[in-house]
Amino acid sequence: MNDTVLVLSGLDPCGGAGLVADIESINQFGVTPLVITTNLTVQNTASVESLVEVDCDLIIKQFKHLQADVDFEVVKIGLLSSIKQIKTIAKLVKNKTIILDPIVKSSSDYDFLDFALIDALKQQLLPLAKVITPNLAELQILADEQDEQKAIKKLFCNWILLTKTDSFDKVIEHCLYHHGTLTQSFVYQKLPGNYHGSGCTLSSAISALIASGLGIEIACKRALDYTYQTLLNAKSIGKMQYHPNRQSPS
Repeated sequence: MNDTVLVLSGLDPCGGAGLVADIESINQFGVTPLVITTNLTVQNTASVESLVEVDCDLIIKQFKHLQADVDFEVVKIGLLSSIKQIKTIAKLVKNKTIILDPIVKSSSDYDFLDFALIDALKQQLLPLAKVITPNLAELQILADEQDEQKAIKKLFCNWILLTKTDSFDKVIEHCLYHHGTLTQSFVYQKLPGNYHGSGCTLSSAISALIASGLGIEIACKRALDYTYQTLLNAKSIGKMQYHPNRQSPS
C-alpha cells in the first residue's frame, strides 16, 4: 500500500473538525494526507454560521493533477454541500477505497444537508464506500428509519461503523456491521462534555490505518481507541466545545 490518503472535506477555521482534524489525525499514523477543500465555513467552537462551496471544476483539476503525480488508493470524504459536488466527486473516486463520514449536521446542530442532498449522497456515494461512519442521528436520517437494525439493512453498505456518542447511555457500544450483519462491538465509557471533530478524527484515523495495510476490523478498533484517547485528553480553546487532542497514538 502507498501510505497516502486523499481527503475531500471542508475547512473549519477553529481547527476542531474538517480538514485540520483530518490532517492532524492522518499524520499521527505516519501517513501523508493529500487535501482537496470542498467547502469554506464560517464557524467556531460554538456554532456554524455559513459555508461557501468550492467550485467543482477546481476540484476536478486538483484531483487529476494530483493523480498524475501521486499514487493514492484510499480516499476519505467528509463535508459535501451540493448535488453537483456529490456527483462530481463520486465520478472521480469510483475506483478508490472510500471511507465516508456522512456529515449531515454539525455537532452544534447546523444542518449541512437537506433532503435532496441526502438522497444524492445515498444514491451516488454510499454504494461506492468501503466504510461509512455515521452516528445514530446520521444513520436515522440517511435510512429514514428509527430502528437501528432496520436502518442498517436499508442502507445496503459494505461496512458501517455506527458510533453512539450521541446516545444518552453511560456505557457506549459502537457497532461494526458488514453487509448488514453485526461483526464486532466496541464498548467505551461515555465522556462528559461536548466535543468538536470526533467524527472527523475517527474516519481519518480509519483511512490512515487502511492505507497502511490493515484490515477493516483492526483499523476500526485502533481508530476508535485513538479517538477515545484524543477525547480523554481534549482541550478547550474557545467558549464551547472541546477539541480532541490528536497527539501521537500510543
